[in-house]
Amino acid sequence: MTPTPTARPAGHALVEALIAQGAATVFGVPGESFLAALDGFYEHRQRIRFVACRHEGGASYMAEAQGKLTGRPGLCFVTRGPGASNAAIGVHTAFQDSTPMILFIGQVASSQRDREAFQEVDYRQMLGPGTLGFAKWVGEVHDADRLPEYVGRAFHVAMQGRPGPVVLVLPEDMLATPTSAAVLDRIEPALAAPAPEALACLRELLVAAERPFVIAGGSGWTATACEALERFAERWQLPVGCAFRFQDVFDNRHPNYAGDVGIGINPKLAARISEADLIVAIGPRLGEMTTGGYELLVPPKPRQRLVHVHAGAEELGRVYAADLAINSSMACAAPALATLEAPATIRWSAWTAAAHADYEANLVPTPVAPLDMAEVVRAIDRCVPVDTIFTNGAGNFAGWLSRFHRFVGLRHAGRTHLAPTSGAMGYGVPAAVAAALLEPERTVVNLAGDGDFLMTGQELATAVAHGAGQGAGKLVSIVVDNGSYGTIRMHQEREYPGRVSGSDLGNPDFAALARAYGWWASVRVDTTAAFEPALRAALAAGRPALIHLKLDADVITSRTTLAAIRRKAEARLADDRASSTSVTP
Repeated sequence: MTPTPTARPAGHALVEALIAQGAATVFGVPGESFLAALDGFYEHRQRIRFVACRHEGGASYMAEAQGKLTGRPGLCFVTRGPGASNAAIGVHTAFQDSTPMILFIGQVASSQRDREAFQEVDYRQMLGPGTLGFAKWVGEVHDADRLPEYVGRAFHVAMQGRPGPVVLVLPEDMLATPTSAAVLDRIEPALAAPAPEALACLRELLVAAERPFVIAGGSGWTATACEALERFAERWQLPVGCAFRFQDVFDNRHPNYAGDVGIGINPKLAARISEADLIVAIGPRLGEMTTGGYELLVPPKPRQRLVHVHAGAEELGRVYAADLAINSSMACAAPALATLEAPATIRWSAWTAAAHADYEANLVPTPVAPLDMAEVVRAIDRCVPVDTIFTNGAGNFAGWLSRFHRFVGLRHAGRTHLAPTSGAMGYGVPAAVAAALLEPERTVVNLAGDGDFLMTGQELATAVAHGAGQGAGKLVSIVVDNGSYGTIRMHQEREYPGRVSGSDLGNPDFAALARAYGWWASVRVDTTAAFEPALRAALAAGRPALIHLKLDADVITSRTTLAAIRRKAEARLADDRASSTSVTP
């Protein structure tokens, strides 16, 4: 039995509780509302570090990336009011990405509550749970002796079922109150396993199928689970696609891999999913991006038969009425699937081979001059280790990484892709800094758009201050500058050709900006031939490095150009005008 500790400030007990849960790093921006906790981090500075960030949005993104990398809750501390408001973006990202995370918010003193004291906010109202809310649970601790209990519950809620973010609100007077409460032992999530009857039903559905297709994704995957998923796919000769932003769940080099099921999907892969007679979704929520705006799988009852395996019981049946719903954690579901005995004869072997052939053909780009982003991605792959962690925020630039890079998968290298399914801009730079700090032996490459980069570019200072990318591991940020909010520009050209409004950007000299923060930076790269030498120099710099790519605004996606989009839109508008003026006899 753990001995009762001597009285110490609750802020110290809080830090001890985090250490007991295995935490060694937390991210945040300091505030006067949690000074006692900051003093606790000082007291225990040999066992846990507080990474001071430059903006709460960056700090919460770092904690979200920490949750993705470790499978344990990412941890973020911010102050009340403005701090919590800035950090809300990371909470929303963690919610939509099903990432375990805990946001600790300092609060006004208990005696000042409900007076609209300085920066006071009711966080249960602001971030409270709901079907489409921000957090899974919001708790506020008023009794210092119960603080370890609340921390334990926060870890349980963040990790169990569908993982997600939790918010703990900490009144400043409570944190300063002495407590002798003992911290809880390390908490592990309770895992749901598939019932034998459900597995038998799944096997029957597979045996009856002619054109099955697996969509894998979501959170909660381990290397062991991913290895089991590969064995399941191999035994049954199933084609596997990865849900939006979860491309590292299945080895992209595997002969059963069919491609990423997300934004900019290969048209042949989209057609294949539409033509499938059985979809086995293992882990993903089947949200808008993975289902092509709910058109590849039409809710509530898809044309295809659907098996939906998900860790959150509340998620099953919420959007899709599956033919078979299985409530199971990925750590239990994948090994169970790997034990299913396949039939002696499998009818869809050619279907699976064709799916992989379509994926391989889609890796062949149409050359673009003077700077070809497909060749940029290929050059990155030639120069960095296979276990490199790639990060990106949101924007058209991410399409080149998703299409042309082969993610090796969790089974072989751990997490290799940190990106927001929520479409949150600004995620990539903080995620890269967090990854470089948490896994300092690995190389980290961030791909960012110009608009995306400047939303959180101040975290370059955090990288330098805390030594990211200055050891064995490398940290490189590649800024793709097309002077535009490219995704919005693409939509404008499609819907209102030639009528661009609000999407043009005036940018700084990104290389000079990086040097001001203490990063190495290349001269501006505007040709394909100049990129690989710049990248090799960046990797050899011995400190964080930035490469500034200058891209024409018309080169908007990995599939097409603005000019092509504009031509199609103008033709569509011309057809609409002709139809509206024609007279039906």
